[in-house]
Amino acid sequence: MLKVIKPGVFSSIQDLGRHGHRHLGVSQAGVLDPIALKAGNALLGNIETAACIEITVGLSEFEFTQPCNFAITGGNLNAKLNSKALYPGWRYHAKAGDIIKFASHPEFLRAYLCVEHGFDVLKVMNSRSTDCQAKFGGFEGNALQKGDVIPFSESLVPCSELAIKPTDYTNVVRVLKGPHCDILPEDYLAQLLSKTWTVSDLSNRMGARLEHPTLLPHQKSIDSQGVHPGVIQLPPTGTPIVLLNDCQTTGGYPIIASVIQADLRHFSQLAPTKTCRFELVDFDVANTALKKQEQEITRFKIAIQQLENKK
Repeated sequence: MLKVIKPGVFSSIQDLGRHGHRHLGVSQAGVLDPIALKAGNALLGNIETAACIEITVGLSEFEFTQPCNFAITGGNLNAKLNSKALYPGWRYHAKAGDIIKFASHPEFLRAYLCVEHGFDVLKVMNSRSTDCQAKFGGFEGNALQKGDVIPFSESLVPCSELAIKPTDYTNVVRVLKGPHCDILPEDYLAQLLSKTWTVSDLSNRMGARLEHPTLLPHQKSIDSQGVHPGVIQLPPTGTPIVLLNDCQTTGGYPIIASVIQADLRHFSQLAPTKTCRFELVDFDVANTALKKQEQEITRFKIAIQQLENKK
């Protein structure tokens, strides 16, 4: 089991999310960086949907109460196992009583702690992800608290050292043209693309609110419609909102653009005061980018299997 000594700013159990229930008003939840989770699970031989802990900002501390093979992916939050430095993209072994600590880093916001076989919490609607708004899933439906003890299967055989090259993060995010550009002033999409936006301190797992000295105000409205992570809504105030995993399922603000699926993960590391820019692409580029990510994970899984077969 993993005992929470200090939960830090915000730590929660997440997997790849809760899909197929948006028509019921159920949010997706799940890790903000699915590639980081898939990489961590691949390192440990887990199924790619195995649950991890998503750690935001850091300043957290956990105790392994039993032997464990684990991996860290995502941003470098200067983690240590006892006094040993840990790095994203590597797998490690912990003994019973070992302490893992996450500090923080000025350039990164989130890290992912994966354990062999994943964290064993109850599935709700086919997912172990925490829906912190609706208070279900994860560990008792909440962000982790001091004293929580999270079950997992102990690792009887320590893993060998192995790493996967961490995928880079960028603040240049590719988008598709939104469906409501025609009802907004004709130059608003061009303005969205030309500006460098600052992430607001009001941002969270529901959405990243963006700020700029010159905003994009309007008085247009649409009938409420389905929305999903990646949608960029433009409220009347003119402050774009990039919807993230915990976002609502419907909305009535015009959609000026949508972040492509392959690039939405970059918002996992864009902390308040960080900046981002948008680049317009077409559906072919979006599909190719997503396929490339999946192929990289598949190649790594094959390489691990070949390595294991040689032992």
